[in-house]
Amino acid sequence: MNAILEKQNILPLPAEYFARGGSIDDYKIVFDLLNLYSMHLNGRVDLNDPELLRLDWLNDGFNPETDLHLVFAADGTLVAFVECWTTQQPPVHPWIYGCVHPDHWGKGIGGHIVTWAEDHARLALDKCAPDLRVAPRSGVEAHNENGNALFEGLGWKHIRSFYRMVADLDSAPEESAVPDGIVIRPYDPETELEEVYRTFVDTFNDHFGFIEQPFEKGLAEYKHNFVEEPGYTPEMWFVAMDGDRMAGICICRRENADDAESGWVSELGVRREWRKRGLGHALLKHAFAAFYADGKKRAGLGVDASSLTGALKLYENAGMRVQRQFNMYEKEFRSGKELAVESL
Repeated sequence: MNAILEKQNILPLPAEYFARGGSIDDYKIVFDLLNLYSMHLNGRVDLNDPELLRLDWLNDGFNPETDLHLVFAADGTLVAFVECWTTQQPPVHPWIYGCVHPDHWGKGIGGHIVTWAEDHARLALDKCAPDLRVAPRSGVEAHNENGNALFEGLGWKHIRSFYRMVADLDSAPEESAVPDGIVIRPYDPETELEEVYRTFVDTFNDHFGFIEQPFEKGLAEYKHNFVEEPGYTPEMWFVAMDGDRMAGICICRRENADDAESGWVSELGVRREWRKRGLGHALLKHAFAAFYADGKKRAGLGVDASSLTGALKLYENAGMRVQRQFNMYEKEFRSGKELAVESL
């Protein structure tokens, strides 16, 4: 039997604070805290629309009453929150995310919420086969020195970094040449959602951390997170077609979640058969042109800084630059077989 890491005790809160589980109705106070935290750290909000947070908590398998932990000051002000996601099947990498109000830093609250989430994430051990490696993951911005030190002090390891990239759209972008035989067009929301999802799975099977989900579960989650969200704009979903075969996708939001003047590329992927022909570059430039025509001043996306498919170089060649860096941390609970993609 694979060794299991000794349990970390939940670090206590100072006496003047109290904690409770969450509810779906807490999304607005958490939204306000997230934006206050982001303004302090980055000089900008994290989300423009609280509905995005509520929608996130409505994902199947996430229960705010048990998977969300809120910390309050004596006067009832929310000062910290943390989410622990074990919705993946199997949940070999529970995802932990939270923050602390800047006025309450240095009081041990960060240690409390991370260790609470660690304790909650241990439930995943019984939901995963005994030969599987189980290790919760979390992320913190690279310039948040206190946040990085917190994770490292609790025995977490920095395993990866991710970039948020941006391109200025000061003038009409030059569209890239499309490979022979390929047509880029908006997708048909009436008939093509399932094929878009299948293309997403095929292309992201080559991305670090990806774990393919049972088809019906994965499709339902994709629909919930991309179609049922308030920023869904089907005319900004582009597909690359080679005859009747979908070679690639570029799934976009008309408006970035934290910047109304920027478009956002949510997913960009090309199936293996059509790679190394410039199709990814052509899809990206097509999206830039659509954003510019829509009056946007910028375009943004997220990328693995050590992308297995060379996506970072593609985006740099398209004129994008790094805006922010996020560090991913991991704490191994149990050694064993790794299910997530780590290399090609």
